[in-house]
Amino acid sequence: MIRSWLFVPGDSERKQEKAKTNPADALILDLEDSVSDDRQEIARAMVCAFLKDNPDRSRQQLWVRINPLDTPLSLPDLAGVMAGAPCGIVLPKVYSAAEVDTLDKYLSALEARENLPLGSTKIHCVATETAASLLTFHTYLENVTDRLIAMTWGGEDLAAALGASDNRHPKTGEYDDPFRLARSFCLSTARAIDVQPVGVVFVDYQDLEGLEEECLRDRKSGFIGKIAIHPAQCEVINRAFTPTEEEIAHARKVIDLFEQNPGLGTIGMDGKMLDMPHLKQAHNVMDLARKTGAVPVA
Repeated sequence: MIRSWLFVPGDSERKQEKAKTNPADALILDLEDSVSDDRQEIARAMVCAFLKDNPDRSRQQLWVRINPLDTPLSLPDLAGVMAGAPCGIVLPKVYSAAEVDTLDKYLSALEARENLPLGSTKIHCVATETAASLLTFHTYLENVTDRLIAMTWGGEDLAAALGASDNRHPKTGEYDDPFRLARSFCLSTARAIDVQPVGVVFVDYQDLEGLEEECLRDRKSGFIGKIAIHPAQCEVINRAFTPTEEEIAHARKVIDLFEQNPGLGTIGMDGKMLDMPHLKQAHNVMDLARKTGAVPVA
């Protein structure tokens, strides 16, 4: 279970080395927005070297964000980094599930070239950075590749695609309607196809309190994890997406109560009536606690 995904510029050896000591569960070595066009070849070589120099991914997974598939940079990106066996590829500027399936085919060919296990390179798509993407979420329900294990949404690029000057309401500071729609579509689609729904970046990297509030709101909504744009954000994200002792104790109490009363669909506890959705929520908390290491796996 990946809670924190930290973007790291693909052409900065200093930042890559520093990121190795960061608590992030996964690093996203970036070949897209953080690398200028004239440094693409340099960045690919540096990312590949970093991947080869760090084959142990048991503590921290190593992913690569390539350039969009509809640009001439994406295939050279893939060809340049697959020798390092990244854990997965982050795919930006997606229009529909068709791009994810196209990437699947490219990865199969490159895995064969590099003698990597077929299907070992996973995909995390940024599902809402284009205007068309808001109208094509149904395509993910039509047998998308099982390489896809995570899905997030993008508020900044989507704003540009929609011609918006901002993505938040000027008075409340909350996301405006198109972006709330993108968030909801991302969450519901990810859950429908059983992949990890990942929260969007929090751009004010100095506001760690605001980050924690948004992380907790994301987790309550059903998201698991968040993308970080600054190293200081990862510790906050990890903490927010790890169930607390109080949450774990409550979940255990709910589960124990239903196990002690088999056959009952509704049970009273602490002055509240609980039914099957509450039991499922309790199991979800315990599942997340096990995956994040908050409780040992039985």
